[in-house]
Order: sequence, then structure tokens, then C-alpha cells
Amino acid sequence: MGNLDCETVECASTEPREDTLSEAEVAKLMRKIDLHVLPMLFLIYVASFLDRSNISNALTMSLPQELGLTGRQPNIALAVFFVPYIIFEIPSNLLMKRFSPRVWLSLCILGFGIVMLGQGFIQNYSGLLATRFFLGLFEAGIAPGSYYLISFWYRRQDSQKRFTIYFCAVVLASAFGGLLASAIAKMDGIRGISNWRWIFILEGILTILIAIAAFFYVSDFPAEASWLTKTEKQFILQRTGVSEISSEGRVTRRDLVEFFKDPKNAVGAIMYFCFVAPLYAFSYFLPTIVQTLGYSVIQTQLHSVPPFAAGFGMCLVLTYFSHRTDSRLPYILFSCALFISGFAILITTHANFSVQYAGLCLACMGIYGGSPLVICWCLMNLEGHKQRGIGSGWLIGFANTGGILATFMFLPKYAPYYRPAYSICIAFAALGVVMSLCYAALVLRERRKLNKDGGTEKVHVLSL
Repeated sequence: MGNLDCETVECASTEPREDTLSEAEVAKLMRKIDLHVLPMLFLIYVASFLDRSNISNALTMSLPQELGLTGRQPNIALAVFFVPYIIFEIPSNLLMKRFSPRVWLSLCILGFGIVMLGQGFIQNYSGLLATRFFLGLFEAGIAPGSYYLISFWYRRQDSQKRFTIYFCAVVLASAFGGLLASAIAKMDGIRGISNWRWIFILEGILTILIAIAAFFYVSDFPAEASWLTKTEKQFILQRTGVSEISSEGRVTRRDLVEFFKDPKNAVGAIMYFCFVAPLYAFSYFLPTIVQTLGYSVIQTQLHSVPPFAAGFGMCLVLTYFSHRTDSRLPYILFSCALFISGFAILITTHANFSVQYAGLCLACMGIYGGSPLVICWCLMNLEGHKQRGIGSGWLIGFANTGGILATFMFLPKYAPYYRPAYSICIAFAALGVVMSLCYAALVLRERRKLNKDGGTEKVHVLSL
């Protein structure tokens, strides 16, 4: 025991303490990290979400007629994406650790850029299914890999703002997708190509260009970042309380068992699922919902933007207060309240466009405002490369099973009122409240156990 204490003291003495840099130097270093880590990941996620969800805009154009889609075939095409997306998320994180974020993420985005470009030339339903499958396969590594990477650059107190900035790529892609689709809709017939094909072709080319840039500009983990000095690397590792990537070795079966033995990880995944399922439902079907209000194709795309803008605003507001209070639970509960209010309006009001549209905005505010809080809360309560590598893949992978359900929520037979779909979304919000309270109770139980065992000086204390 004495030897262990000596080793601990010796190790601590070789690392720079946080007070080795002045407050101004720390602020300068954090700005440097922000500029090197976040912009490229943000751009990649915009392209990723745009490529997976732009089919919602194409479905309001002539894609179903040209490919001969009938019945639930459009919904099945949406759902196919999630099968490889869910299965390969944890393996993708392990591969990213092996090959480095710069190499792995750029390969992933290059792959789905090529698939997206090919989707613009499909001729039948089978081709659509094949491209959607491979799109899910290549996109599997983007979101969990990026969250995993970001979590090692920032302390918990600093992480919420960065997670939200990254998550806002989803909101931006959802809103920008509508604007972009409204512009591309006017290209119908150019060079004999339909407007929905132009959506896939142009966005595929853009994604391939982003992949090339990603190879040069995606940052690696702190211990491997070439743009940091040795002192800066040691400072970041000590500040964030994580070890170097090489010190933990490979993920073993025992690591997986230990991870899944913790009930917090199951509860957290269900909590995130409750936000992700409605998020995908809105991302895929908001243009369809708006179209039932009587708009033309171009007007439908334009009127799909404001609800996402409202969600973006709420995302920033809740992040500000969450950062100031270093707390997640109350703001997640508030998001669920907005969530329920919006869908309650939609399920009960059918003859008043302004009220219905306000309901859409409230629902988006709740969904998009709470989602980054949940993923940050769960992920930053995990410790070390192994836990976060497994955790980010598990949380996002499990939650994205909600994407499969979401693709079958807004079926044509339920139009124009979609009562079953809105009822399911309200149920998700209610379950989200229960799961968030359960997660908080588990955190409090673990805190009390830690205090009882005399572990109050532990670096990694779970947050609420």
C-alpha cells in the first residue's frame, strides 16, 4: 500500500499542475483547441446528417413516382439505413482508436460521400435500398467517434458548450436541408436530370470535398496532436483527468461486461432513445407534415425551416444555463415539458394553422434543446478511453434504434392528423422524464457510496 502511494505521488509530480499556466494562457490554449477540434467535426456532422436526411425532401418531389415506390417502401428505405448504423457504432470507435481519428473519420466521410453521389443515379427500389444500407454503414463512425474525441479534449465543466456546438450541426443540417432543397427543386429537368437526383448528386460531391479536407484538418487525441507542445499536451491530459490512449490497451470482454453491469448505462441509453426517436421522426417527416397543410413543393421546404430554427435557439439557451449551473437534469425535464406541450397541441388542434405551427416549433424546441444535454450528461460521467469508447457507441447505437421506429410513425394512412404518431411521441417524452429521474437517482446513490467509502478526493465525480 505504501508503494502504491509513493507511485501515485511520483506520477502526479511529473505532470504539470493546472496553475503552471496563467488564466490568460489557459484561455488562449482553449481557443486554440476549439479552433483545431470543433470546426472540422462540425462540418463533417452537417454533411453526415444532411446526407442521411435529405431523402425526406426528395420524397416530396418525384422520387416515389420515378422509382415506383408503393405502400411502405419509402419507410423501409428509411429504416434500412439504421441496421448497419447501429451494429457498427461500437466497432467503429475501436477502429478509430486503432487508426487515429484523422484517418478513420476521413475514410468514413469519403465512403458515404461516394454512396450519396451514386444514389443520384439509382433506377429502382433495390438500388435505393442498397445505397441507404451502405450510407448507414459508412456513417456509423461519425457521431459516436466525434463525441468520443471531443470528450477527451475538455473538462466536464467545459464540455456542454462544445457538445452543443457539435450537436447544432444536426439542427443546421435539418434547416439548411430545407433551404437547399427548395433551391435545388428549381433545377428539375436540367441536363435531363430530375430535381431529387440533383439533391443527391450535389450533396455527394460536396461531401467528397469535405472528406479530402478532413484528412488534413481533423485533430487526433490530445496525446497525439502534433499542433500542441509537450507541455500543452501534459496540461490537457492533467486538466481533463484522462490518461494517454496508449496506457489503457485494447478493449476486452471484461471491459464490456463491466460497462454493461452498470445500470446507469442502460438507463442513459433509454433516456437518449426517448429524444432520438422523435428527432428522426421530425427530421424525416417534417416536410411531409408541413405539406399536409396545403403547400407546394418549394413552399413546403421553406416552411420546414423555422421549427428547426426555434430548436436551434432553445439548444443555445439551455446550454448557456446548463454551463452556468453545471447541471443537466432540470433542463432535460424542461425540454420534456416543451416536447409534451408541442405534441399535445398537434394532437388536439386541426383547423388553426398558426397554433399547429406553434406546436411544431415547441416540439422541435424540446427535442433539439434536450438531446445534447442528455448525451453530454451520460458521456462525461464515463471515465477513460475504454468506457467512453464503448459508451459513445452504445448510447448512440441504442438510441438510433429509435430511428427505425421513427420511419414507420408517420404513415400515409394516418395523414393529415397523425394522431398515433403524436401519441407515441408524447409517450417517449413521458418515458424520458422517468428515465432522467432514474439516472439522477443512480448518480446520487453512487455519490453517497463514494462518500461513505472515503473517496471524496476522487477526480472523476459524477454530475447531475
